[in-house]
Amino acid sequence: MLIDSHCHLDRINLDKYDGNFDAMLLNAKEAGVSHMLCVCVDLETFPKVHAIALKYPHIYASVGIHPDENNPSNPNFEELVELAKKDKIIAIGETGLDYFHDGDPAEQQERFRMHIEVAKTVNKPLIIHTRDAREDTIRIMREAQADKVGGVMHCFTEDLDMANKAIDLGFYISFSGIITFKNAKSLQELVTQIPLEKILIETDSPYLTPDPFRGKANEPAFVRFVADKIAQLKGISYEEVAAQTTENFFNLFKGCHANNK
Repeated sequence: MLIDSHCHLDRINLDKYDGNFDAMLLNAKEAGVSHMLCVCVDLETFPKVHAIALKYPHIYASVGIHPDENNPSNPNFEELVELAKKDKIIAIGETGLDYFHDGDPAEQQERFRMHIEVAKTVNKPLIIHTRDAREDTIRIMREAQADKVGGVMHCFTEDLDMANKAIDLGFYISFSGIITFKNAKSLQELVTQIPLEKILIETDSPYLTPDPFRGKANEPAFVRFVADKIAQLKGISYEEVAAQTTENFFNLFKGCHANNK
């Protein structure tokens, strides 16, 4: 059993399935994927994300605003809290800091802090995106007491020092198809240094398609290639990776039930 802990099902290209969403889900099931977490990036698309989770017992959703400064959403605290209380919403995010693109770091930091406060208010874990913002991300997590709810560092591409600091705050480290890329040697080395008990796997689909399908649309079925690469790097069985990352997911996202398939 595998779990795609971070995907954007509302954005997946369904051309290969002639537009049939259920056919895409069937392919994931046949690949061993039992559950998926459909992650929200803005309030404009939240209704669609939430509707997918409500329709399918094995799919859950989050609510949050991606740190990208081009995002038009500007929710208030009370609005996010109310959305976070809705059925099948098991996490807050994705949120965090992204300094790769031009933007206002102060505004991102303020929004990040608000998401952490929402998470603590509703007692649900955080999904954190971080890019070119290591020091500020960890500092704010500490200052805002993100350790009270924990969460996951999604699509992790940073260094071991940041990973350990996040783990110390009760966070899991999630790896995507990037670890299958031939030029990702440093990230592959990092995988060997993170305890399996602290790892989640994801596709981030429709983005970051793993080898051997780079250049094509990503989808939850491909999370098996992430699990397989972790097994290779750690010198353990695929089955062990699948079992432990699945257990990790349910340990973190307590609002998700293993019997919902």
